[in-house]
Amino acid sequence: MFQQRCKKISVLLLIVFLFIAILPLPLQAVELPLTAASAILVDAHSGKILYEKEPHKKLYPASMTKLMTLVLAMDAIESGKINLDDVVVASENAASFRGSHIFLSPGEELTLHELLLGIALASGNDAAVAVAEYISGTHEAFINLMNNKAKELGMKGTNFANCNGLHNPNHYSTTYDFSLLARYALKHSQILEICSVKHYRIRTETKRPFQYDNKNKLLWFYPGTDGFKTGWTEDAKYCFVGTCQKDNLRLISVVMGVPAPQGHFSETKTLFNYGFSQFTFKEFCQENEIIGEIYVGEGKENKVDVVPEGKVGIILPKGEDKDITAEIELVPFVNAPVNKGDVVGYISIVKNGEILSRANLLVKEDVAKGSLWQMIKKVFKGVVTM
Repeated sequence: MFQQRCKKISVLLLIVFLFIAILPLPLQAVELPLTAASAILVDAHSGKILYEKEPHKKLYPASMTKLMTLVLAMDAIESGKINLDDVVVASENAASFRGSHIFLSPGEELTLHELLLGIALASGNDAAVAVAEYISGTHEAFINLMNNKAKELGMKGTNFANCNGLHNPNHYSTTYDFSLLARYALKHSQILEICSVKHYRIRTETKRPFQYDNKNKLLWFYPGTDGFKTGWTEDAKYCFVGTCQKDNLRLISVVMGVPAPQGHFSETKTLFNYGFSQFTFKEFCQENEIIGEIYVGEGKENKVDVVPEGKVGIILPKGEDKDITAEIELVPFVNAPVNKGDVVGYISIVKNGEILSRANLLVKEDVAKGSLWQMIKKVFKGVVTM
């Protein structure tokens, strides 16, 4: 009985050992001098975490919240619900918000573009509410939209109670969650265009001109920075979700709960310096770059171009980017009809026979089924249809 029990314990210990052996190693072997309560550094392309410090700690995000407001506005623009040149009338409720604000008056008219710049640059609490009401009808309805989007993006440690980040005990998030939001925000090129503007003037033809000055000071002092949003309240302390690109490598950094003024910038620079000094991005092809073609049977066209599903590349520690190749696998042909975006193969990034990553290869455009007459003409021309 004792021997059987020892055998069971030995087997159990072996299983535990094997389980531990396959667990991922700590995400970084370096200690960075950060005072932030929470921090994270992420490769924007893959989402790979390059550094983390308490990434799932729930904290107040302050005006970093407004990145979600910008994202939902861009979602609505992309869907055709609203347009940048729409004229938005500020409600009395929106105009009542102070703190960081753009001095909206009840009934004042500004374009949606001007308001989005007011959110991104001046961190206008009033501008954020005006946009929220314009999109959803009420601030409350927009908050529901924010939380639904957070769930969609997998932001499990987040709950939004307003659209601007003013203090509320039920308003919290994590640096990990904001890295997810930032990766999604990068899908909207207009967000970077807006967030990278340094100054912008509104009401230039009135007696109340006002200039937005971007609160993201890394735009001036850290080359390659082009987003996103700062934040501060007494309870949240200093926060910043930022992004920077050098060569082909784009990084996302989030710091929350930094105690010292300007500390959110200096600690973001520390994270960026670490990322750009230690890692490199090896790119193989751009999004929508034609990398092959396949035959189409019974179609109006004989061939169709093939493109990757997004940019194809991989982030690696510097010095480990040698002997890496891209291998393409394609089906020999497809029969029409063919729809744009159909998966017809893969492109794998390989090192020493090991697949490091794999991306889908897609049909670039639709190919309709050919008519009988078209098929007959192909036969006469010596075109073989599969």
